[in-house]
Amino acid sequence: MDQKSKVRQLALVGLVVIGGLQGVRAQTSPDNSANITVASNTPVGTVTPLSGDAAATALSPDAPTAASSAPVVLTADEAKQSASGNVAELQQMIHGSDLSELRTTYNGSYGASLLFYGKEMTYYVALFQQKNFWRVIKTQDDGRAEAIYRDFARQTVQLSEVEIRRTRLDAQKVLTERLIALSQDRANRLQADLTVARQQQAIVASQQKQTRDEAAALQTQKLAAQEQLRAAQRQVHDLQRQLETGLPVTVR
Repeated sequence: MDQKSKVRQLALVGLVVIGGLQGVRAQTSPDNSANITVASNTPVGTVTPLSGDAAATALSPDAPTAASSAPVVLTADEAKQSASGNVAELQQMIHGSDLSELRTTYNGSYGASLLFYGKEMTYYVALFQQKNFWRVIKTQDDGRAEAIYRDFARQTVQLSEVEIRRTRLDAQKVLTERLIALSQDRANRLQADLTVARQQQAIVASQQKQTRDEAAALQTQKLAAQEQLRAAQRQVHDLQRQLETGLPVTVR
C-alpha cells in the first residue's frame, strides 16, 4: 500500500470520529429570534473524502479542535421536533412536579434550561426569553441533551449582548442626567450667592460713599468751627486788653 493510500485511510477514520459535527454557526435574526443550525441533506456521519494535504492537516496533532466551540447541528428529527409542539408540551409539564431542572443559564432576559423527565428518562432542552419558551428539543440521549444545552446557553450570550449594552447605556444616561442636575443645582446656588454678594457689595459701596461725604462735611464744619474759635479768642484778648488800659498799676 503506497503512502497516499495510507493518508486517505487515516482521513476517513478521522472524519468518522468527528461524526459530522461540522456545521454553520447559528445566526441571530433582526427580530431577536435565534435559528439553530439544521443538518443539510447529507446524512449525519457521511464521509466526504479529502485530498491528501487536507487529510494530513485534519489529522495533525497541532490542528485546533473545534468540537467544543462549534455550534450543535440539529438532526432532521430534532429540527422537526422543535416545530411540532414540544413548546406546548413543556409548557404543560412545567407546572407539575415531575420535571427536574438540571441546569439553567441566564443572560439578560434570555435563558437556556436543561430539564429531566424521570418517568420516561427524557431530557427537554429549552431556549426562552422572559420565561417564554420558543425552542424546545426533546431527547433521551444525555450527551446530546448536554451538547444542545451548551449551544443554547451560548446563543443566550449572543442574543443578550445588545440588551445588556442597552441596559448599561441607560444606566450611564441616568447617571449623567443626575450629575447634570446636581451640577445645575450647584450652579444655581453659586449664582444666587454671587447675586447676593453683588447686592451686598453695592450696598456697602453706597454706605462707604455716604460715610465719606459725611466725613468731608464734618471736616469742613470742623475747620469753620476752629476758625470761629480763633476769632472769638482774639476778640476776648482784645477786649481784655482794652479793659486793662488806663488802670493803675498795682505795686506789690
